[in-house]
Amino acid sequence: MTITFITGANKGIGRETARRLIACGHTVLLGARDRERGEEAAAALGARFVPVDVTDDASVAAAAADVAEHEGRIDVLINNAGVQGPFGDPGDLTAADARAVLDVNVIGVVRTTTAFLPLLRRSDDPVIINVSSGMGSLAFTHDPGRSESHVVVPLYASSKAALTMLTTQYAKGLTGIRVNAADPGYTATDINGHSGSQTVTEGTDAIVALATEGPGAGTGRFIDRHGEIAWS
Repeated sequence: MTITFITGANKGIGRETARRLIACGHTVLLGARDRERGEEAAAALGARFVPVDVTDDASVAAAAADVAEHEGRIDVLINNAGVQGPFGDPGDLTAADARAVLDVNVIGVVRTTTAFLPLLRRSDDPVIINVSSGMGSLAFTHDPGRSESHVVVPLYASSKAALTMLTTQYAKGLTGIRVNAADPGYTATDINGHSGSQTVTEGTDAIVALATEGPGAGTGRFIDRHGEIAWS
């Protein structure tokens, strides 16, 4: 039985990923910082709720200890928790804005990955999936034919560019662990006011594909629902 831990899984892409992976036979540990919403989602889906705030060292350590006590390992870690930050004029950004976005989207991934590595290393086929975005791609955000080029969301885009690079470094440095990034695409969720052109199910296609690959699949890849994306 594949045991999968997902951060930010009480709604949106995280919740739909949990639903789909449970349908694939995974045991899903649904991580969320909002206890009420997390417990509701877990009960509805058939997952186990694990409270976790990826911006808090103690919370992440407690989550890892909880999983160590109950499951003893994980096979798949999905770093899904994310925030958007301010839209528009970068001249209005503050250092506090930047810290708030980076603490979830980048530092939170480091914090969670480090805490869960001992549990991943107990797996026969450990996998890390970082939920990134085409908004972090230089090529996409400079291509006038793509929606990513028409949006000004500086901290989110910068954080996702950092996350994709972090993914390549993890892939090179974490021996025996597959580490890949997924771009959900422009998906209708709370983060964009449900303005996305894709359904939440379509937005989870790449994540589910990476989470259900067999042993020996590649590491250091960036994919969307249509296939592999160049690191650019």
